[in-house]
Formats: sequence, C-alpha cells, structure tokens
Amino acid sequence: MRLAQTILATVAFLYALQWGQGFLVPLLLGILLTYTLNPVVVTLERVHVRRALGTSLVTCAILLGMTVTAEMVHDEFSNIIEELPEAGRKLSRLVASTTGGKDSTLKRIQDVATQIEQATAGKPQASRKPVPVAAESGHIKVIDWVWAGSRGLLSFLSQATMVVFLVFFLLLSGDTFKRKLVKLAGPSLTRKKVTVQILDEINSSIQGYMFMLLVTNVLLALLMWLALQFIGLENAGAWAIVAGLLHLMPYFGPLLIVCALSIAAYLQTESLQMVALVALAATAIATLVGTFIATWMTGRIARMNAAAVFVSLLFWGWLWGVWGLLLGVPVVVIVKVVAEKVDGMEVVAELLGE
Repeated sequence: MRLAQTILATVAFLYALQWGQGFLVPLLLGILLTYTLNPVVVTLERVHVRRALGTSLVTCAILLGMTVTAEMVHDEFSNIIEELPEAGRKLSRLVASTTGGKDSTLKRIQDVATQIEQATAGKPQASRKPVPVAAESGHIKVIDWVWAGSRGLLSFLSQATMVVFLVFFLLLSGDTFKRKLVKLAGPSLTRKKVTVQILDEINSSIQGYMFMLLVTNVLLALLMWLALQFIGLENAGAWAIVAGLLHLMPYFGPLLIVCALSIAAYLQTESLQMVALVALAATAIATLVGTFIATWMTGRIARMNAAAVFVSLLFWGWLWGVWGLLLGVPVVVIVKVVAEKVDGMEVVAELLGE
C-alpha cells in the first residue's frame, strides 16, 4: 500500500510540474536572475544608494543593454530572415541532388500510407485525384508556420515581461522572504540555523553558477564572433549571439551550435571547405569554453558528479523541453544543497555529490 501511494504521489507530482510549466518556468527564471543581480544592488546600497533606486537602476541598465545589443545586430538578423527563401531553395536542390532525382524514403512512406488509406476506405486508386502536394505543402504550411511562430513570439514576450517584473519586485523586497522562511522554520534555534545555512549556500551556489554562465557564454560569443569574422562568414555578430544563447544548454548546446553554423556556412557559400572550416572552429571554441572552463567552474561551484548532471538534464529536458535544459542544473544544485542539510535526504545528497 505504501509503495502504491508513493508511485501515485510521484506521478501526480510530475503531472503538476508539467501542468504548471507556464507558471513555474518564469518563476524559477526570475528567482535565478534575482540571485544573480542581488549582489549589484547590495553594492549600490553600500555606497548609500537606496534599494528602490538601485533596483530601478539595475533593471533599467539591463533593459538598455539588451536594447542596444538588439539594435546593433538588428540588420544582421534581418539579413538572415530575408535570405530564408533562398536558403529553402538551396536545401531543396541539395536534397534533390542527394537523392539523385528519385523519390525520398519519406515520399515512399507517404505513398504507402496513401495506398493503405485508399484500400481501407474501399475506394479504387484511379477514382481518387492526386493530392496537390506542392500547393498543400506550400501555402497552407507556410501560414501554419507563421501562425505558430507568431503565437510562440507572443508567448515569449509575455513570459519575458513577467520575468522582468518578478525580478524587479524580488530585488526590491531584499531579504524579506529570507526572514519569513527563517521565521516559518519554527521556534527551535537549531532549525533556524539550518534554514539560514541552506539559504546562504543556495545563494552562494546559484550566484556562482549564474556568474559562470555569464562569463563562459559571453566569452564563447566573443570568440565565435572573432573566428567567424576571420573566416568570412556573413552576419557573424548575429550567429555569435545565437551561439552564446545555445551554449546556455549544457552538453546539447555545443552540438546545436556546430550544426547551425555548418548549415549557415553551406547555405551562404555552398562550399564543403567552408563548412568544414566553420565546423572545426565552432567545435574548437565550444570545446575550449564548454569542456575546460565551464566544467572546471561548475565542478568548483556545484560539486556534483557529471553523471548526475547529465541525468538531471535528460529529466528536466523531457519534462519542460528547452526551458528544462536551461533550468535543470540550478534546480538540481538547490536540491543537493537542501539534501545535505535535511535529515532523511542523505541518499539524494550522496547520489548528486562528487
């Protein structure tokens, strides 16, 4: 009976995490950004800047920096978007030349599925008109893509706005929630001490991890921009920013960077030598920054074994997709810190530790 209750509770908990993704993801992201920016606000307080004014200055500085960066690479991103139709034609020619003009495997599977559908419907093949594949895959799918992209953009903008307001109010509150959590820990002095230790370790671990992400991703974007400029790839600044954003995902990010830049190099030059050169440069930079610098800093900050980190990324990626890959490591860091201080969670702490 106890085992069945545990299984049902676990399934219900996972379903609640999946169902509440739209609320939990902005909340976690806002909390992590608050941990990252809080030292800046504290430093401003030390030089006699009121917390409300310091919070406003930090928030405005970040929004201004993002706006200036977007304005600097706006033309490059516009060039990439304008080149998408020509890129689609190049991909079509590449697929046609690769298959030698024959029907692809996907096309054959579609033909077999159509024949099975006709057979189960009891209608002869000759009586059915062929489906205008070009029109169906051209006009309708493009509209669907545009509509899906518009909804995705609106959802992203709404969540980004929520995160900005959440960060502002959390920074403005200071250590109010910390004092409330210590008070809710109970009247026991031991519990209060343990709660303070947990909150302090979470604070230092998350701040260190977010600082590591900032350093490594800015360094990777800068090195990628210099390398792509030297190689001669068009819109190097935009692709460098994309590489820096993709590198936020541990393990999977470098692979996506190499694939994206290789495709971009082929579509721009149609030269396998350029593709090989770009892929080699991207692999070298991602390996240098991700494998050596990021791994070394993560080991010193989180003190977790690589297998636990990878399994946690698989779990959170399965649960929340891309957002799970971005937030998986900080969540596991928090779980590890709590497990080391709470009785009965020694097994979790041992599994996650080095």
